Amino acid sequence: MKNILKINSKYIMVGATMALTVLGSCSKDFLEEVTYGEVAPDEMTKAENVEKAIISAYSVLNGQIDGASNAYNSPASNWSFGDVVSDDCYKGGGGTGDQSQIHQMELYNTTPTTYDVERKWMALYEGVKRTNEAMKLLNASEDFDATLKAQRTAELRFIRGHYYFELKKIYDQIPYIDETAETVSDYARSNTEFTSAEIWAKIEADFQAAYDALPSSQEEVGRPTNLAAMAYLAKTYLFQEKWQAAFDATTVVMGGSYELMDDFQSVFLPENDNGSEVLFAVQYSVNDGQGSNYNGSIGDRLTAPGGPYYSQYGFHRPSQNLVNAFKTDASGLPVNDNVDVTETDFVDPRLDITIGRPGIPYKDLNVIYEANWARDLATYGPFGPKKRILSANSPYHVTVWPYVDALNYYIIRYAEVLLWRAEAAVELGNLEEARSLVNQIRERAANSQYVQTLDGSSDAANYNIGTYDTAWTDATDAMEKVRLESRLELAMEGHRFFNLVRWGIAKEVIDDYLEVERTKRTHLTNAAFTLGKNEYWPIPQEYIDSVDEGLVTQNNGY
Repeated sequence: MKNILKINSKYIMVGATMALTVLGSCSKDFLEEVTYGEVAPDEMTKAENVEKAIISAYSVLNGQIDGASNAYNSPASNWSFGDVVSDDCYKGGGGTGDQSQIHQMELYNTTPTTYDVERKWMALYEGVKRTNEAMKLLNASEDFDATLKAQRTAELRFIRGHYYFELKKIYDQIPYIDETAETVSDYARSNTEFTSAEIWAKIEADFQAAYDALPSSQEEVGRPTNLAAMAYLAKTYLFQEKWQAAFDATTVVMGGSYELMDDFQSVFLPENDNGSEVLFAVQYSVNDGQGSNYNGSIGDRLTAPGGPYYSQYGFHRPSQNLVNAFKTDASGLPVNDNVDVTETDFVDPRLDITIGRPGIPYKDLNVIYEANWARDLATYGPFGPKKRILSANSPYHVTVWPYVDALNYYIIRYAEVLLWRAEAAVELGNLEEARSLVNQIRERAANSQYVQTLDGSSDAANYNIGTYDTAWTDATDAMEKVRLESRLELAMEGHRFFNLVRWGIAKEVIDDYLEVERTKRTHLTNAAFTLGKNEYWPIPQEYIDSVDEGLVTQNNGY
């Protein structure tokens, strides 16, 4: 049994609180007053009810906000927001008309009324609201243990920092509301009230406060630790190009007990998903009594790859470009020529752990992945997701609708911390440390269990991965190697697009990708990335229409 804090508990906000319902499913108003629960006002600040309010703040981490199965429009994993709009993935599904709004996202035709843009905004601000309300109840509680109160406050600041970090990287210039908000109108705020730097400073302050007060370990592993807060602070610095601060923060994290697991494939098993490599994760569970297993990976339920053991929803499909990125030379180093991989090519062993390829065994099912597993093969090609798909033999995999599982989504894992430090090291001129850090990642991949043929007699492909054994002397070349390693290690985990944007190379990379990829995948024929616009998503039109005229400024180009 996984020892977790169930983040999607049916515990809900207590009392008649004033709430932001950014997209009320049963209301035409973008902002409305909602009563959560039926607890009397004088009971709201009792310790047991405050704990329920805190659980409610955690519960939005999985992107589900209204008890429905459509969290795939606001997924915690960002498979649509971070992968489909990058060079790593296509939307997939039953053609371009299936979840057509996501198809428009991959063409860079997103608009302020795109449903997923609204749902993601709604989910994240619901998380902000619940966190703020829980903070107020906690502060007002007279019977809450004082020591535990400080810890819970730190947890809430960590969670709020996460929600705002997601909002900042997706929408950029956002309204910022803290626990001083009292009414619905307090949430109807301008998105230019604070500068970008001021918003980042507020996010930093939440993670710093969390680090200062959180313990080094938690009995309930779904709660953050102090080093998880420091890691998130490092990521916040990284997005602002505060290289020395990011480097120093990773020093603190690396001084703790987190470490790379020995085997790359084992990282993505539910029995290990709170292991030594995972600093913070969205906690999922199935068969726990929750209706429709909505505590499972509900935001990823469309990614089932098809075949004899899985539903053929067929979304989140790896691109040919991503497959090609795993090709290596005779020394095991990346080729990076975007020439299609053949059966005789050397490939990084992480390829067949990350991606389902025809002719390669799939998980431990004693079956070969075939091209006909892939839904709408003619449009999206033969490849399928694999890294974060559980074996159909796993007791943590649900074989009936809504086809979810209990593999946590990793918000931060230790391999990322090493790659962030390598990036900062290059920027600070320490190229050899960067090389050593990248080599740690590659050595782990090299020493991992490779995918085998069905009879177990040999490797399933020509796996060959080596380390960089020559000194790095050119900063530009070193940074390219760090960035490529980040792509290979973190593929299909929802990070790629956001990394391209913060590196300032989104336009260049996506243009090069589309130039070749549209010759293979005609659904991308009309895709075009606009510099200065498509780095961020638009502010939802329904939010703009629900606040005072002129209060909200739309993002550039929308």
